[in-house]
Amino acid sequence: MASLGDIGLAAAINILTAFAFLIAFAILRIQPINDRVYFPKWYLKGLRCSPLQGGAFVTKFVNLDFRSYIKFLNWMPAALQMPEPELIEHAGLDSAIYLRIYLLGLKIFVPISFLAFSVMVPVNWTNDTLERSNVVYSSIDKLSISNIPTGSNRFWTHLVMAYAFTFWTCYILKREYQIVAAMRLSFLASERRRPDQFTVLVRNVPPDPDESVSELVEHFFLVNHPDQYLTHQVVYNAKKLSSLVAKKKKKQNWLDYYELKYSRNESVRPCIKTGFLGLCGSKVDAIDFYTGEVERLSRDIELEKDKVTRNPKSIMPAAFVSFRTRWGAAVCAQTQQTRNPTIWLTEWAPEPRDVYWDNMAIPYVSLSIRRLVIAVAFFFLTFFFMIPIAFVQSLANIEGIEKAAPFLKAFIEIKVIKSFIQGFLPGIALKIFLIFLPSILMMMSKFEGFISLSALERRSATRYYIFQFINVFLGSIITGTAFQQLDKFIHQSANEIPKTIGVSIPMKATFFITYIMVDGWAGCAGEILRLKPLIFYHLKNFLLVKTEKDREEAMDPGTFGFNTGEPQIQLYFLLGLVYAVVTPFLLPYIVVFFGLAYVVYRHQIINVYNQEYESAGAFWPDVHGRIVFALVISQLLLMGLLSTKKAANSTPLLITLPILTIWFHRFCKGSYEPAFITHPLQEAMVKDTLERTKEPNFNLKEFLQNAYIHPVFNGDEDTDSDVMSKEWEQEPVTVQTKRQSRRNTPMPSKHSGGSLPPSMHDTSDV
Repeated sequence: MASLGDIGLAAAINILTAFAFLIAFAILRIQPINDRVYFPKWYLKGLRCSPLQGGAFVTKFVNLDFRSYIKFLNWMPAALQMPEPELIEHAGLDSAIYLRIYLLGLKIFVPISFLAFSVMVPVNWTNDTLERSNVVYSSIDKLSISNIPTGSNRFWTHLVMAYAFTFWTCYILKREYQIVAAMRLSFLASERRRPDQFTVLVRNVPPDPDESVSELVEHFFLVNHPDQYLTHQVVYNAKKLSSLVAKKKKKQNWLDYYELKYSRNESVRPCIKTGFLGLCGSKVDAIDFYTGEVERLSRDIELEKDKVTRNPKSIMPAAFVSFRTRWGAAVCAQTQQTRNPTIWLTEWAPEPRDVYWDNMAIPYVSLSIRRLVIAVAFFFLTFFFMIPIAFVQSLANIEGIEKAAPFLKAFIEIKVIKSFIQGFLPGIALKIFLIFLPSILMMMSKFEGFISLSALERRSATRYYIFQFINVFLGSIITGTAFQQLDKFIHQSANEIPKTIGVSIPMKATFFITYIMVDGWAGCAGEILRLKPLIFYHLKNFLLVKTEKDREEAMDPGTFGFNTGEPQIQLYFLLGLVYAVVTPFLLPYIVVFFGLAYVVYRHQIINVYNQEYESAGAFWPDVHGRIVFALVISQLLLMGLLSTKKAANSTPLLITLPILTIWFHRFCKGSYEPAFITHPLQEAMVKDTLERTKEPNFNLKEFLQNAYIHPVFNGDEDTDSDVMSKEWEQEPVTVQTKRQSRRNTPMPSKHSGGSLPPSMHDTSDV
């Protein structure tokens, strides 16, 4: 078992690692050659110029101003200086609300830590239960609930503290939910006009033999939303076209490179070989070759565009429908369109940047099957993934290594080596195995068919959290693979499961402390160092960059990665809430993580990350729900642990805690979650009225006309002959219905004229 000395040495190793990363970052960030790596967001905004353009040769690459090295930590106060309203304007509401998750951790755990160390640690420490027992224990165990004798009245302290921690956490959660909901509504009310505020995505448009999808959509909405319907854009299956456009972009880039090379030395025409990787084959003029390739791909793109626009099979039974007002869009998005609830399904359209176009071509009817397949696949991934993790964890400890390699016993018994293995190796081994998990989960979410990047990230985040709860939390507490755990749980009664897990929790405090230091402390320092983007940028710059456009693309700012970052934060919430009563010694490590992470990610959001979309904090209900889940888990496990300590009198009082917590969650869900799902009609009407007053002549149709055109139809390439752009630039002509049947719109169109025949007054759907 690790002692306080071992933990202290492990902490020293991780602190030194983190400090080394921070020092390296402070030096690298002020070097001109790295400017695009550490400040890419300002380049994207056009507010920063490359320092490599002027000055002496050496100063282009190395900062010779020694005064700047003295102020190497000035990035920390600079990261905290930008006020939140300015941060929202600079980086968006999603980024600002994401940072509030770290603040939420500080608000919850700083007071809990003070209370736990003032009350719980003395109560646990002033016992001699472990000293009188024959078991091997550590100094940390003396600070935990393990040092309380069985049946002791001191367990009432833990019960009272459990109530205090729960009430404080719920109070902070409610207050934060209220603030974030108000921020979201205020943001939506004050934000400039956006296409998604006026647009609804309609899916599962029923087929009709007499009308195309476009004609059918226009007729349906002219009939059922006659005063509000403005325009629409059908969804095309453009996967092949996207592939052609991507190929043309690469060829065009090579052409630009060789033209630039020739312009610098016109005495020699550049040549290339046309074989594999340019290493073999016939030798040809590079400019002529790539000019021909670009022209050929342009012709292929034109043919494919014409094929897509003319082939009815390329048009999906879905469309983006835009309305004259936000009020009209809100009414359509939040109501059932027909008596048959399986057709003409409407939902708020994602903002144009948020649309994941590859999934727009997936038929709606196949989504349920896809999600069932992924649910089964995720189940097996979760439980099989535990096997390699358990194997590495078994080797990442003293006993496992000595058993596998007896000749290393003398070496690893050295105090420094032993502390390194116990305090660093298990956490880093687990971290390595989790590197590939986010990519796997994101592929699963894409296969499921979600049509927005924000939805993809939220679904991946949910699965990542479930995975970490089972494999990192439960898997680290209970020995054996997840399937062995599952088998054990299946053959236990439900009330025995919390006991099984609860009794193991105090013994794993040391592992989780080291995990927090490795993943949290050193991980945050590694995040700000951006070692991987730094290396990749310079490798691309040296090997791949041919034009200035290439250099801009090599500068990858990335995003804050909600699908991986938020579940990782939630693991710390879970650990903090579970161990707050059981082993309070873990809490300061949690507090240090939240404080350091807040400063680091604030700096990254201001200077580095460029969020791909803006969901106005739509992910907050997930954040709230997972913290409540962690709170309930902590209460159930404490109940199981106390039941093994013969503190039966506390059980009835502990049972009420999860009940009250679930009631609190339902209260918050009913009070604040609607702000994240629906848009109040009153708010929409107020915004519409204000805009009509300020801009009575604004051409909304022109603003929305091309908002939801697939990027391959709306790119800079081939704009001279862009069939789709020409088609949508024309004033839409009202489509007179051609159908013999009015099954889906059983009302006469004011444009098509006529009235329903007597036989059609029974408007039942088929």
